[in-house]
Order: sequence, then structure tokens, then C-alpha cells
Amino acid sequence: MKKNIEAIAPVIDTLSPAEGLKYLSELFPGDVVFSSSLGQEDQVITEMIATQKLDIRIFSLDTGRLFPETLDLLARTEHKYKTRIKLYYPNTSSVENLVSAQGINGFYDSTENRKNCCYVRKVEPLKRALQGAVIWVTGLRADQNANRSQMHKLEWDDSNKVIKYNPLLDWSYDAMLEYIQTNKIPYNPLHDKGFISIGCAPCTRAIAPGENPRAGRWWWEDSKKECGLHIK
Repeated sequence: MKKNIEAIAPVIDTLSPAEGLKYLSELFPGDVVFSSSLGQEDQVITEMIATQKLDIRIFSLDTGRLFPETLDLLARTEHKYKTRIKLYYPNTSSVENLVSAQGINGFYDSTENRKNCCYVRKVEPLKRALQGAVIWVTGLRADQNANRSQMHKLEWDDSNKVIKYNPLLDWSYDAMLEYIQTNKIPYNPLHDKGFISIGCAPCTRAIAPGENPRAGRWWWEDSKKECGLHIK
């Protein structure tokens, strides 16, 4: 699969996000999946998939610690676009062992604990969700942080052995907001309260004007602000 990138990347670079999604869904029928965290970027991509009725399976990870507003948005999105977003949950025994070992909020105690929690609640379920897929569509944008600025629209994800497609990589935050408003796309009301990047409730806070969009994630630690889903 990795060698396919060289052949299709030049084509992808000439296409809009909506066109790119359509192209890949037709090139790899039944083998394209989209992971949505219900963020604004992901809502844009969901709209493009649903309105074009593309053969792309949409899924999300319910970590067990999401905001109620996020779950409500999931329901509103399914209703608006008349589609079903498949949910993947953490392994029950893995969560029980994690909490037993480091406590219900042990992720505050160390970066290692936090990464362990992210692995159990997000990374392992993602690996299950990606099994059998050829293309993994994400809502990453380059200006979200330094790590993501080094990514490409089409790249090989060695950890999951899948081709990753980042259709909105070169979109600005303002361009994304304009698309949402123009197309009346439902979004999380927490965004209007300063929550730009929204993950698990205990690990997300609103940011101040001028702060990096990822500053509200795991704000108590000095890290790359990633959970392990998008590290090469």
C-alpha cells in the first residue's frame, strides 16, 4: 500500500478536499474510513462525505470521558445527515486495570500516566477501527501545531500500516469557519466558549485569545499536545 502514495499524491494535490474524498472512495471502494472526533474540521469532512453519499465509513472513539455536548453533537450530526457514525469503545478490562493502577484521574500525575490513559481509551480502539482499511481520512490542519505542520496531505502511517489522507491540511482556521457557516454545519457549542480543540472533558479547557489552538489540551504538562493517534 505504501507505494500507492507516489502514484496518487500528485493527483490529490490538484483536487479540493471534496474532490479528493470522492476520488479515493472510488479508487478504494469499501476501504476508506474517516475518524471523527466531532471537532469543527471533522464536521466539515462529514458534510462532504454525507452530501456526496460517498462510500466512506465514518467512526468515532467514545473514550468514556467525553463532554455531554460532544455526544449531543454526535446525535444531531447523525440526524441532519441521515447517517450512522460507528462508535468504538475502550476495552473494559483495560480501563478497569488502568483506573485500578493510577486512579480515576491519574493522568494529572505524570505525562506517562496521561499517555497510558490515551492509549487505553483512544489508541487501542483506533487500531481496531482501522483494521482492514487502506485509506484513513483525518481532519488534521497544519496550523494546529508544529508537529502537524510537517505533515503531508497523503502520507504513510507506519504505526497503523495505512495511508493517511489529511484533506484540510492547508486550510486556515478562518476558511474552515466560513465553510461551516456557509453550509450550516452543526458544531459543538463549546467552540463558542473558547474551547477550540475538544477532547476528553478532564483534559480540555478553553484557551485565551492568541493562545495556540492545542494549548487547551493537557494544559498541565509540557508536551507536543498529542495523544498518540497522529504520531508517525
